[in-house]
Amino acid sequence: MMDQITMRSKFRGAMLGSLMGDCLGAPYEFCDITPGTKMQIQKYFDDLGDPNLKPQPFKKYTDDTAMLKSMAKFLIDKPEPDFNFLAKLFVKEFFSEPRRGYGENVVEVFCKLRDTKCGDAFSPAKTQFNGQGSYGNGGAMRVAPVALFYHSDYQKMLEVAEKATNVTHTHLLGVNGALLQCIAVQQALMIDPKNKINAKKFCHEIFKKIRFLETKGGQDRHDVESEECTYQLKMKIVENFLSRKFDDEFDDEVIICLGNGVSAHESVATAIFCFLKALDDDIPYIKTDDIYRRTIQYAISLGGDTDTIACMAGAICGAYLGEDALNKNLMKHCEKYKDIIELADNLFDAHSAPVNEYN
Repeated sequence: MMDQITMRSKFRGAMLGSLMGDCLGAPYEFCDITPGTKMQIQKYFDDLGDPNLKPQPFKKYTDDTAMLKSMAKFLIDKPEPDFNFLAKLFVKEFFSEPRRGYGENVVEVFCKLRDTKCGDAFSPAKTQFNGQGSYGNGGAMRVAPVALFYHSDYQKMLEVAEKATNVTHTHLLGVNGALLQCIAVQQALMIDPKNKINAKKFCHEIFKKIRFLETKGGQDRHDVESEECTYQLKMKIVENFLSRKFDDEFDDEVIICLGNGVSAHESVATAIFCFLKALDDDIPYIKTDDIYRRTIQYAISLGGDTDTIACMAGAICGAYLGEDALNKNLMKHCEKYKDIIELADNLFDAHSAPVNEYN
């Protein structure tokens, strides 16, 4: 069992890792990534890592971190989850700062929640996409606090993660994507940072857990036209990529097979792969010995939804490494990083507090 100092550091690492991935990935969202762009991204990180570079202006965070903050506050303030309260936090956060890059569909949900005074947290999201619900990665990008808070109660973690996702995303691909990310963060959190991760074993453990969820009761829980979109298959693809050496076609094949889009099934497994691939130094165009930097730099270098994929990969990596292993020079360029440290500490203290302290 890890000591409390290490676990607090890991809480901070996951929250900061998420923030940094979001802030540093946002400028490259949906840019055309060429070999030249990858060289530019290398210089971008080299420059930001220079201790003499002034941190102003900050790299701004997006809706990923805005909603992550609300998730953490929800868990800190309500020891027994109240999802109407979570909906109120989302609504308050959005209407106080609406220009954080929220998608139009989630904005529609927030408007309906406000109009109904958040009387039913789940109803607006159920009506999205003709009643099918959204399968975007919005649930996955913000789920890390749930993995941290309930890391010692796996079933409760999954239950809260699913319901918290349902406030905005009800399609099974969106829900299972959030569960997959939650599992990955929790699994990374439970590994002593002094121990080297076996990437294939880590991947296979996640595969077994998501397979159980997708086939619970002997029936598939996914609702998609092709098996290529299931998360258990995605994790098998991740495992296969981990066995391959890097070549000129590698990144293109990763994007084709795992994805780099805004849908959960086109981004969550990609984020997990970025973390696992970055554990070794077999990424020729990334020159750094820093595992966390390599994780988010690789996520950004794959293009597409760079802020969210780097945010998710950063949360997993930070949960494993802890705060001390994160590059402070990169961190100081990220908006509100000190607030995120405080939030992580409050989340840790709320997790550790005896139940009667809330009474």
